[in-house]
Amino acid sequence: MRPYYELRHLVGFEETNLVGNVYYVNYVRWQGRCREMFLREKAPEVLEDIRGDLKLFTLSVGCEFFSEITAFDELSIRMRLTDLTQTQIGFTFDYVRVGGDTPGELVARGSQRVACMRGPNTGTRPTKVPEALRRALAPYEDPAPRDAAAGGR
Repeated sequence: MRPYYELRHLVGFEETNLVGNVYYVNYVRWQGRCREMFLREKAPEVLEDIRGDLKLFTLSVGCEFFSEITAFDELSIRMRLTDLTQTQIGFTFDYVRVGGDTPGELVARGSQRVACMRGPNTGTRPTKVPEALRRALAPYEDPAPRDAAAGGR
């Protein structure tokens, strides 16, 4: 299996609902955070480009849940590249429990599709994925993307 970019996260009470399990919107929030930290650590020159006129538009996002998590569960959020076209990027995110009674348990799997755009807000247009971002993503390519609906590999 190819490497993944990893973000570690300790679940807090503020991320749970009244029943005590993690509220679903947090999974999507963690995907965004994982993407941001990847850019910060692996492609800082792309962040400079974003401060200019590059925009990363999230076109779609999804998450399939396999097991509940609660406050103080520690997660490894593992991002992989699943698709790279001229202007778009596809990611998968595995949410893996770290420690506790079931270490290594896959608790959820998410996906995202992002488009690269440039221009003013009233005139954005698709643009090629920056070369610096392509280089940064290359080590994280998943050679056999999983079909979440089919239950993975």
